[in-house]
Amino acid sequence: MNSVGASERGDELAIIGMACRFPQAKNVAQFWEKLRAGVELITVFSDEELLAAGVSRDLLSHPDFVKAGGIMEDIELFDAAFFGYSPREAELLDPQQRHFLECAWEALENAGYAPDDYRGLIGVFAGASISNYFLQNLISHAELLDAIGNFQLGLLNDKDYLTTRVSYKLNLKGPSMSVQTACSTSLVAIHMACQSVLNGECDMALAGGVSISILRKMGYLYREGSISSPDGHCRAFDARGQGIVGGNGVGLVVVKRLAEALEDGDHILAVIKGTAVNNDGAVKIGYTAPSVDGQAQVIAQAQAAAEVAPETISYIEAHGTGTALGDPIEVAALTKCFRATTAQKGFCALGSVKTNLGHLDAAAGVAGVIKTVLALQHKLLPPSLHFATPNPRIDFANSPFYVNAKLAAWPAGPTPRRAGVSSFGIGGTNAHAVLEEAPAALSADTSRPWQLLVLSAKTPTALAAATKNLAEHLKTHTDLKLADAAFTLQVGRKLFDYRRALVCRDLAAAVKSLAQPAASLTVTGAHESRDRAVVFMFTGQGAQYPHMGAGLYEHEPIFRAQVDRCAELLRPHLGLDLRAVIYPAAAGPAEAAAALRQTALTQPALFVIEYALARLLMAWGIQPAAMIGHSSGEYVAACLAGVFSLEDALALVAERGRLMQQMRPGAMLSIRLGEAEVAPFLRAGLSLAAVNAPTQCVVAGPAEAIDELQQQLSERGHDCVRLHTSHAFHSEMMQPVLTPFADRVRAVKLHPPRLPFISNVTGTWITAAEATDPAYWARHIAGTVRFASGVQTLTATDSVLLEVGPGQTLSTLARQQLHGAERQRALSTLRPPQEAHDDLAFLLTTLGRLWLAGVKVDWAGFYAAERRRRVPLPTYPFERARYWIEPATAATGSVTTHEAAREQQPEIKTPALSLHPRPHLPGLYVAPRNEMESTVVQIWQTLLGIDQIGVHDNLFDLGGDSLLAVQLASRVRETLHVEIAIRDLFEQPTVAGLVECIEHARQAAAADLEQLAEVVDLVEQLSEEELRALLAEQESQTSEV
Repeated sequence: MNSVGASERGDELAIIGMACRFPQAKNVAQFWEKLRAGVELITVFSDEELLAAGVSRDLLSHPDFVKAGGIMEDIELFDAAFFGYSPREAELLDPQQRHFLECAWEALENAGYAPDDYRGLIGVFAGASISNYFLQNLISHAELLDAIGNFQLGLLNDKDYLTTRVSYKLNLKGPSMSVQTACSTSLVAIHMACQSVLNGECDMALAGGVSISILRKMGYLYREGSISSPDGHCRAFDARGQGIVGGNGVGLVVVKRLAEALEDGDHILAVIKGTAVNNDGAVKIGYTAPSVDGQAQVIAQAQAAAEVAPETISYIEAHGTGTALGDPIEVAALTKCFRATTAQKGFCALGSVKTNLGHLDAAAGVAGVIKTVLALQHKLLPPSLHFATPNPRIDFANSPFYVNAKLAAWPAGPTPRRAGVSSFGIGGTNAHAVLEEAPAALSADTSRPWQLLVLSAKTPTALAAATKNLAEHLKTHTDLKLADAAFTLQVGRKLFDYRRALVCRDLAAAVKSLAQPAASLTVTGAHESRDRAVVFMFTGQGAQYPHMGAGLYEHEPIFRAQVDRCAELLRPHLGLDLRAVIYPAAAGPAEAAAALRQTALTQPALFVIEYALARLLMAWGIQPAAMIGHSSGEYVAACLAGVFSLEDALALVAERGRLMQQMRPGAMLSIRLGEAEVAPFLRAGLSLAAVNAPTQCVVAGPAEAIDELQQQLSERGHDCVRLHTSHAFHSEMMQPVLTPFADRVRAVKLHPPRLPFISNVTGTWITAAEATDPAYWARHIAGTVRFASGVQTLTATDSVLLEVGPGQTLSTLARQQLHGAERQRALSTLRPPQEAHDDLAFLLTTLGRLWLAGVKVDWAGFYAAERRRRVPLPTYPFERARYWIEPATAATGSVTTHEAAREQQPEIKTPALSLHPRPHLPGLYVAPRNEMESTVVQIWQTLLGIDQIGVHDNLFDLGGDSLLAVQLASRVRETLHVEIAIRDLFEQPTVAGLVECIEHARQAAAADLEQLAEVVDLVEQLSEEELRALLAEQESQTSEV
């Protein structure tokens, strides 16, 4: 016995994701609709279709020829570019491996996980049928076999590589095992996946199977005594049951420990209570025959592992082949197992998905599991088709079972709904699983009234499709919590270069915005998937306004906690609660604004808001690589850099504001001129307070002098604006406070900065000596703010410039030094006072723009204050194209699927191998410029399957890899008789580079030949005696060695 189970109810497993493609059902949702509607998914082919597929008229007229099969649509389609395959490699890849790879991706996305971001180990357990594509289509192309080689064709078609290919392409590092037990393959794979998770070998596992054996609309020739159905229908448990019909399909489930799935907020589809696997051994009539004892034992073992009584199981998804021998044995085995503990009759429904799909061979077991999970989810029992009269060899009347022939409600009982799933393989390997309905899902309410939805894709068209699919899904799933959908998109999808972000309040708004991506809170762009650096820019005095950040204070606990902490620390320095000033309860707008304009309160208020906002952003993973502050904003930068403690920084800012407010009133004037142009106007008493941009300066001084300057500049046609300030900051008028403030700074401990930030005084990176010098912070009060120089220093990098504070003053100034698309690099976090946007919506839009620009967001930190759940959402919209090589001659049908007479197969003319269009590449196409480049391009085209390969196109951008490089070197050797090193292809992976290597190799070979010719000429000039003496000397030297 080999079983795994739920020991003391601590080891249950959860199915948290599924994906499938079956005949006439391209996904799980379509599959369920067909099941509940009782639709048979076997296709009956017309004579015209069969003739077009190559079936002869003689075979068509044969009375035993069955014109049916469970054919799957679009088996020739694949998104090769998504998985990094060249067109030729995609054409050579077995369709089973293609579809399994795509479904593996879909299953993980359905579970809400992106493999690159998952910290645990993910295993893969699955099996496939034999590759009929290789046997029927590829093997007939002799020239293809010669060009590609047996090893490469084996890698692309052998079922041994099914699971490891998925692990490689999806970067999964758990156990990866191909399973092969004939018809029970995929249920055995699920058992092994469960065992691996329970044993701690992996944290999550993909499990399933694939069988795509019917490549064309061929039908099959029925032979009496075989397991095939004579009419193309599978009638499980019915008196008319005479066998099976073959079908194509692929299915996977994602399994994880139930306790961990609940803890992680996974969407649990069903619970696996226990599984078991065994073999019949030799106690049966023949190798291919089923065994009552073997099947009964494996069912009992699974139930024991699950620790459930048979009478609590109310549905069995049977192996159900509809054969005269198999069905009675299966029901007898089930009855034997159930009768060990219960005498109840007719309480457990019986069904077989093979009546819908046919027999899917390696995918049969997982098809039954997916059907059963769906039935548990929907609390409905789908009909088992073609059941009218019970098989007379089955005693249903005295058994616990009845065949569920109609769609029926699955009634609740004293225990959760439970089901068993059986799958039995030729050769005797049996598998059984006990499933249970999922526990009730709990999801907390969200504290955020706005949500940020993010989507990404590899191409603009895929992004458009993903947007449309999500809109349709949200429109039809009105019970979905938008916060959970946003969470799933953020944490459960791999990040690609083409991105879209939108902020919305509810499902209806989300649907509307997705349908109209140009909406105000929807942003779209493209950027290389990497962690882009961010610079924090802290706003200075003048940007403050009442209720700044009020929406964040209400809805963001981290922001609120930091504001509260700072306000309490400031209370002894200010003699009041600063929160009452920032968020006045009863004061009118004018009164509140006047209170906040007092310098003694303005500077602490701005510090508090900016510091709290910075801490919120940092908790969300937006860590500053560098910082710059404008005037008092530099204190926030210095505090975050570790120069001051928070307590000391608040005390200094409060003292700074108090001292500055005590100075004689003054005025400040903003002028749209550069520093050199302003200098001649700086008469006595006026100071250059700030250089904010190349053509924007601020002058400060006595009010009378500023009035005169303003009049003088206006008369000359220069734009200038009087600033709403009470004092002449950063001017000579601040000189009296420098000494007392320096003394105050000396009372605190200063530290060298741990994070780089720009000095306002110098306009470049602050030094440790400056940051720890009290005199620097005193000079800072009266000196010129060289913000423009600081921004120029920062724009030398590719960082995003993020204004952390109220309004858009600094981001607007920064954009003046950026050009074109670069201006998008300057962003703001809090709305200006004149805008009516919600604070949270404004900040989330900026977060979306940061994400769009390539900044990495820590979504775990984003959701630190609330508990969210993963929910099923539309998966990636693969852009599938046709990759198919037709057989050079008629392929012989598979014995188990077609049974078509070999001698009656028609011949099909060998088509030329197709070339696919050149993909989008960074560089422009450059055609071959000489005969050698043309020859090398032809070699590349043959192996890559791409037309119009340019001489500067990179081999690896075209889908090449190390194995293809080996093949290229071999083809060059065979075609051009030149030996090149594989290393050369990695160092110069272009046609032009390879041609250069070939020319060098030829020159080296020519030099060797010339040297050899010289030696031959020399030898020919020697006499016979001289030649003998030379040979004797050489022999003597050799013997000495």
